[in-house]
Amino acid sequence: MASNVPLLDNDDTLGFGEEDEPRGKLRHPFVTLFHLLFRVASLVVYELCGWFSNSFISSFIIIVILLSMDFWTVKNISGRIMVGLRWWNYIDDEGQSHWVFEAKKGGLQGRVSAMEVRIFWLSLFVFPLIWSILLLVAVFTWNFKWAMVVLIAVSLSGSNLYGYIRCKLGKSESITSSVKSMATGLVQKQMFSNMTSMFTRAPPATGPSTTI
Repeated sequence: MASNVPLLDNDDTLGFGEEDEPRGKLRHPFVTLFHLLFRVASLVVYELCGWFSNSFISSFIIIVILLSMDFWTVKNISGRIMVGLRWWNYIDDEGQSHWVFEAKKGGLQGRVSAMEVRIFWLSLFVFPLIWSILLLVAVFTWNFKWAMVVLIAVSLSGSNLYGYIRCKLGKSESITSSVKSMATGLVQKQMFSNMTSMFTRAPPATGPSTTI
C-alpha cells in the first residue's frame, strides 16, 4: 500500500543543490547539457533509426537505454541542482511505499539560475507533449510495435513531470482539494444550466384535435 508524504521544506531535510556556483547565466552548463542530451538523443534515434538499421530490437534497446538515462538524470541530478526540487520513494520497515517531494527553503531559491529554471521546465513539458503526439501518430498508423516504445517514453517523461509538479505545488492534499473544488464548480454550473433551461423552455406545441 502506497502513501504520500507531503512536501518537505523544514531544516531537517537533507541539504541538496547548494554547491558553489560560478557566475553567469548558466551556473551549471554541464548539468544543463546532460538534462537535454539524453532526451534529445532518444527522440533523434526514434526518428532516424530506420535510416541506419532495420532491426527493431536494436533500436528498441538503444531508445529505452537513452530514456532510462534521461529519467535517472532528471530525477536525481538536474532537478536538484537546476531548480532545487527533488522527489523520491522509499520503503519503510512495514513494507509500505512512501513518496517524498522536497523543495529548497525560500532563501536558497535565489541560488538557482533563472535561465536554467526556464530550460528545465520548458523541456519537462515539451518532451512529454512531443512523445504524446508521436504516440497518437503510431496508433493511428497501426504501428503498434513503435507505439510500445513511445508509450515507455511517455511514461518515463510523464513520471518526472508529475513528480516535479508535485514538488512545486506542495502538499498532495492541496492539489486534491483544488481538483475537487474545480470539479464541484463545474458540476454546480451544469446543474444550474440544466435547471434554468428546464424552467425557461417553451412547452411543446400540441396540434388541433381531430374528430372522426
